Amino acid sequence: QVQLVESGGGLVQAGDSLTLSCAASGHTFSSYTMGWFRQGPGREREFVAAISPYGRNTYFGDSVKGRFGISRDYGNSVYLEMHALRPEDTAVYYCTARGGPDNYDTYTTAGEYPYWGQGTQVSVSS
Repeated sequence: QVQLVESGGGLVQAGDSLTLSCAASGHTFSSYTMGWFRQGPGREREFVAAISPYGRNTYFGDSVKGRFGISRDYGNSVYLEMHALRPEDTAVYYCTARGGPDNYDTYTTAGEYPYWGQGTQVSVSS
């Protein structure tokens, strides 16, 4: 049973920092691409960040470049570091994973990821 569990969401002030964690189980994920998507009120699910197998490369959505970081440890956890948070960052954040070839052409496509967490709410107040 593959399972991804996010944690670390909450309510913060604009300009604050917050780190989300994702613990994956049921498989060894070191060779998997891991990523984060988010979905705000009235919005489509949006690509946030991805990290390639073994952490060799990282990719970010345009709206978070320069503010967010993604990392992974030697085990099955992946992290999203968020800085200079804005009210527009308010959303449910989802952890995701996929195996197979490291196809960077589809990193931003939610349908290419078969494994998803339940999401964690991040709310940023003015």
